[in-house]
Amino acid sequence: MNELQLVNCVTLLTQSKTYSIEGILYRYVNHSDSINHTQYLFRPLPQQRKSADLKLNRSKVLRKVYEVPELYGQRHAVMTTETIQQSLF
Repeated sequence: MNELQLVNCVTLLTQSKTYSIEGILYRYVNHSDSINHTQYLFRPLPQQRKSADLKLNRSKVLRKVYEVPELYGQRHAVMTTETIQQSLF
């Protein structure tokens, strides 16, 4: 994880990317619908040290959130006896 890129704009946050916040890997979930005090919600990936969701405001997102490009869009396929389903991005 040596290719971390600081998030420059909060509008570029997507659910398919992986983000590093203080050494923990998170997935972006959503944001609140408040114009003045928008909160951005991040959920840690499985098997991380922390298990609680993290809410950050815009200024903290721009200072603390790094994008991890190596882990972009890693979703797994689920294979059953009837069909094969792939999760979409």
